[in-house]
Amino acid sequence: MAEYARDQQITLALSGASGAPYALALLQCLVKAGMQVHLLVSGAARVVLATEQGEQWPGKPEQLAAYLCERYGAAPGQIRAYGKEEWFSPVASGSGAPRRMVICPCSMGTVASIASGASDNLIERAADVVIKEKGQLILVPRESPLSEIHLENLLKLARMGVTIMPAAPGFYHQPKTIDDLVNFMVARILDHLGVDQDLVARWGYGAERGLKPEA
Repeated sequence: MAEYARDQQITLALSGASGAPYALALLQCLVKAGMQVHLLVSGAARVVLATEQGEQWPGKPEQLAAYLCERYGAAPGQIRAYGKEEWFSPVASGSGAPRRMVICPCSMGTVASIASGASDNLIERAADVVIKEKGQLILVPRESPLSEIHLENLLKLARMGVTIMPAAPGFYHQPKTIDDLVNFMVARILDHLGVDQDLVARWGYGAERGLKPEA
């Protein structure tokens, strides 16, 4: 099993907000880029996956990791999955956790728990670790409209250095399919992580892809 340097590792968490296609596309891209993914999936996220994608993922972390490694052509150990109370996992400690973490999609309940420092499950604890270790945490919420509670929690986290990246794809790349919209958001996440992507051309570099922004 290959060893991955810390800068080749990332924590990806799925919580119970709508947006499963974003998570699946992001996971696929991270694997393709050679990253080791530490995967956390909440119970509510499993409900969303079943509802939006018709997917029933294995319940045990070891089985889930094996299933996803085979599905995405990952190397053995490239995807590691953990249970919600697996406190001895690397992501639970500042000495072992990856420096980068994305919660995609991110529910407002998860936002609130992270903002309050609750750490009642491994997703919340992993996010708490990244914040305290001055790492990079990206939250991809999908909620509309946003209440004052939501906005206050998001602002609190943004002031701590957390990147708030709502699942709000643009249209200037002239999307034709749902995948085009999904790829727009995944490309933005990868750009912020510093992971190379060719899903969507960056603004000002799209002429070769037929983009013709108005003057």
